[in-house]
Amino acid sequence: MKQLFHSIGAMVLILGLLGCKRPPSNLLQGYVEGEFVYVSSPLGGKLTKLNVQRGAQVKEGDVLFALEDVAETAARNEASHRLQQAKNTLEDAKKGKRPTEIASLEAQLKQSREVLALSEIELARQLELTKSGAVAVDSTDQARSTNVQSRQRVEQLEADLKTAALGLRSDAVAALEAEVKAREAALAKAAWDLSQKQQSAPQAGVVNDTLYRAGEMVVAGRPVVSLLPPANIKVRTFVPETRLTTLKVGDAVKVRLDGVAEALSAKVSFIAPQAEYTPPVIYSQENRSKLVFMVELRFDDAVAAKLHPGQPVDVEFEP
Repeated sequence: MKQLFHSIGAMVLILGLLGCKRPPSNLLQGYVEGEFVYVSSPLGGKLTKLNVQRGAQVKEGDVLFALEDVAETAARNEASHRLQQAKNTLEDAKKGKRPTEIASLEAQLKQSREVLALSEIELARQLELTKSGAVAVDSTDQARSTNVQSRQRVEQLEADLKTAALGLRSDAVAALEAEVKAREAALAKAAWDLSQKQQSAPQAGVVNDTLYRAGEMVVAGRPVVSLLPPANIKVRTFVPETRLTTLKVGDAVKVRLDGVAEALSAKVSFIAPQAEYTPPVIYSQENRSKLVFMVELRFDDAVAAKLHPGQPVDVEFEP
């Protein structure tokens, strides 16, 4: 009788435990993950202004910080002056001689033409006298030589006057044009260097942390401010292998937070192609249940702003 009583008690206990067994749940545990944006300058220098603090909301384009830019400003100004100098040299090279120099050549040409006219008259007179025998042939030769020299002088001054109206030769002008382009590139580089000493928010978000204080030296490329845009907030959970075939990117999912009655709406944005925690043995019916695949969920920006990295959540998939 006593043994029968113990058997009945054991059966009641087992039935009670089976009755207390929780029904299969559609909830999976997960956590909030944030992809931070680290804002830095490609140039180093002393931090002169830090315009934000941790926890501050910033809009796209808001100035976050500024570094000392004395050297970059000086380099930009020097490049600007050198460019203007190169442009002036090019413009001067394209012009002819100055008006006073051209006027001087024109006066010399006028005088040479008058001398040429007189030499032609003298040559004609000498030829007539030579025919009559009044003068020697040498006098005629001298007049002819003077006339030739006067004509050559006029031709020389006419050529000089045409050259004076022109600029430098085309190859010299091309060299100066190349110099102007090089100076423009140098100015663009100097202006870019100067612009990089001040950094703005690449997108709206929350200032997660500030890594330097005003007055400290910042190494080139080292982040000064880290941002967390709402679009970079996601939830990670791990789905059993048995449920993987029912999921696809874009599926609607409910995410529940502790202390919040209403579930948040999310969508599956990524399903890992490889399993996590894979046993180092050949797959079997028993150990396949241990396989899980990471799934990432994304939210609208307004919803994502309510979440915090590291926050535990419950993920509810459609049955």
